[in-house]
Amino acid sequence: MAISFSNALGIHEQALQLRVNRAEVLANNLANTDTPGFKARDLDFKAMLGSEMSSSGAAKPLAMDTTDGQHLPHAQMEGDDALLYRTPSQPSVDGNTVDTQQEMAEFMKNTLQYQSSFQFLNGKFKSLTSAIRGE
Repeated sequence: MAISFSNALGIHEQALQLRVNRAEVLANNLANTDTPGFKARDLDFKAMLGSEMSSSGAAKPLAMDTTDGQHLPHAQMEGDDALLYRTPSQPSVDGNTVDTQQEMAEFMKNTLQYQSSFQFLNGKFKSLTSAIRGE
């Protein structure tokens, strides 16, 4: 009997990838804390995961915009609608919308959720290994 990893792991593989993508977006926000005119971005994890669940189950690449030809390439996110602008609680004079404390809190929350998903997947793999060995 063949083992279907997509059936065994469910949506958790895609959830991990989305958490990685979100970490990159949040890290980019933190890296641009002092960049005049930078607009903080985030992705709607719940909506994107819902989209993954309704799709064929294959993880889709996610594409991010670059506003300058000299920007370094990073994670690919599909569709500009994947990234949303964060509404600042207190806009700065230079137009930057990054709230360092909020970004740090979101980054840590995302990290904890990533670790939880990773531990869940690790448990799934341990269960599959035990089943294959007949334990």
